[in-house]
Amino acid sequence: MTTADFLRARSPEAKAARETKILNAAARLATAKGVREVTMTAIADEVGMHKSAMLRYFETREDIFLRLAATAWHDWSDEANDRLKETAPCPDTASEKWHGTAHTIASDLARSLVARPLFCDLLAHTPLNLERNVSTDTIRTFKQRAIAEVERTADTLCAITPLNADQARAVVTTATSMAGALWQMAAPGTQLRAFYESDPELAHSVVDVEPRLTDILTALLTGYTVSSSRPTEN
Repeated sequence: MTTADFLRARSPEAKAARETKILNAAARLATAKGVREVTMTAIADEVGMHKSAMLRYFETREDIFLRLAATAWHDWSDEANDRLKETAPCPDTASEKWHGTAHTIASDLARSLVARPLFCDLLAHTPLNLERNVSTDTIRTFKQRAIAEVERTADTLCAITPLNADQARAVVTTATSMAGALWQMAAPGTQLRAFYESDPELAHSVVDVEPRLTDILTALLTGYTVSSSRPTEN
């Protein structure tokens, strides 16, 4: 890389382009190998930069993946809200219709998450390590974006269900946190998954994320509405 390349990268446009290139490289590697396996050196090699030069743009590998996670939250929220807005509102939890609506909502949320493998992987790694090796300003920015997306999706849930704001937020956070956990347990595309599938005694270890997550969210949705409809004791 020449001195001229570094000079061009000092302009806001060039800096943004370089950051995008780094983020795209990290996303490609993480999609292929999993977030856990991707090092700063591997990202630098993929981009064609020296590792030390990447520090001009990102603090650490965790900073890179936290930035990807913030974007993934927004993209997922867009899709989830689009799906949910197609669901007819059902304010009556006592009707048979509500049970079908609850399952539809749960299925839509689960499907929208499973369709984004990198996001599911990032969801698991964010609290484990991605928030541990970055500045507090970086964490604050990420948290604000993630919270905003949770609130946006929760507002949509409130509009089509009898849930209150706290319950709707809990459904969204349960969906995303469980998606991350179940994705790690499922271990898709790994030797561990192949091992589980090849041994009949370990068949219970094979996790199918979408139906499992759908069942959890259906139970949560119906549980909230049942508890809300119970008369309060004096």
